[in-house]
Amino acid sequence: MTRKQLVALVAACLVGVTLTARRAEPKPGVDWPSFRGIKANGVADGFPLASTWDVAKNQNVLWKTPIPGLGHSSPIIWGDRLCVASAVSGKADAGLRPGLYGDVQSVPDDTVHTWKLMCLDKKTGKATLDKTILTGVPKIKRHLKSTHANTTLATDGTRLVAMLGSEGLYAFDMTGKQLWKQDLGTLDAGWYVDPGAQWEFSSSPIIHDGAVIILSDVQKNSFLASFDVATGKELWRTARTDVPTFGTPTIHQVGGTTQILVNGWHHTGAYDFKTGKEIWKLDGGGDIPVPTPIAGHGLVFITNAHGGPPPVYAIRETATGTINLKAGAPASPHLAWSVPSDGSYMATPVLYGDLLYVCKWNGGLVAFDAKSGEKAYTLRLGDGQTAFTASVVAGDGKIYFTGEDGDVYVVKAGRTFEQIAKNPLGEVVMATPAISSGVIYFRTQKNIVAIGTK
Repeated sequence: MTRKQLVALVAACLVGVTLTARRAEPKPGVDWPSFRGIKANGVADGFPLASTWDVAKNQNVLWKTPIPGLGHSSPIIWGDRLCVASAVSGKADAGLRPGLYGDVQSVPDDTVHTWKLMCLDKKTGKATLDKTILTGVPKIKRHLKSTHANTTLATDGTRLVAMLGSEGLYAFDMTGKQLWKQDLGTLDAGWYVDPGAQWEFSSSPIIHDGAVIILSDVQKNSFLASFDVATGKELWRTARTDVPTFGTPTIHQVGGTTQILVNGWHHTGAYDFKTGKEIWKLDGGGDIPVPTPIAGHGLVFITNAHGGPPPVYAIRETATGTINLKAGAPASPHLAWSVPSDGSYMATPVLYGDLLYVCKWNGGLVAFDAKSGEKAYTLRLGDGQTAFTASVVAGDGKIYFTGEDGDVYVVKAGRTFEQIAKNPLGEVVMATPAISSGVIYFRTQKNIVAIGTK
């Protein structure tokens, strides 16, 4: 073989390795590539997880790293890298008001903000990337419990995608170099009854099979869209008619078709991943939809709340067309089961084994048999005075419920309720935790905290 042929062969092999790396699938139990992990299921098994900890006493705290600004952007993880987004206000104290209350007003903060993309070594907490995405005055105001960095990042191991609502959709390589940006215009998400009550954008991006999926249910010109993850080119856009919603889409395979599942009030449903064509549609439920759809056992689980009874729906994954719910009927040809008033307002449930665990805003907990809808148990976590906004996650036979006050309830998975521990983080927590390689990563109001057995 000549030297020229050898060089060509090596180059071809390197290209093959690079393409293989870019096609790599996330590793269950290790990677947590977007909101609630792989396919938004909120589960990471395969490693032992801590049951007890105390941040104040440094018990089972592996590390703690400050994060500037405010953000409900949950940690994402690929390999040894953990990343979040944050928005730093020009005010010394931008303010975040947790709790169970119904105020709808926006925060009057017209200072210049700095949006940041930050990555840490997941083993040590050491910062590996601190990039300013942009600076400017936010185009839309936020709610008292909201931030200007609500959305969770997404990664395919080659790129990092950040959806900043009215500030745009961005893609970076893993070193922080910006690859492309899409200006999607002003995306005004708030209360449909009073458009002056702006609450900021919160639906996170997801990446699947070379495409970035964005759900934008806002006051005007709502849509579901797909963009090429490599170039930012818009692949398709489907108009939606619904009030502002705040949940993240979910990818789900049904037979040979990849579906995009979305929550809604007037338009909960499924769309074809390749074309954006509607597959099925459901009207009804709570009028401020927040939880992300989850799927398993041949069913799609939807819950939402506010403005009426908070339902839980178990929709058959093979559903097509418009699903009509007869008054008082718990099931229909496309609906396996439903309950009218045990749904969640903020927290996405978790499907773990054969049980669906639904945590209400005030800590009410209901465990359902996922296939039949039969209730295994109903009770309340805490004293009913603390709100639960972070979504539920699970692993190692345990379910983790995080209150806004920073107390995390660890419950043994099963049909009989057994609380293992209540563990303090010592700060306000509204972001959903991530789990990777036996460590739970919590984003508190000011820090990322890694919890695991030392």
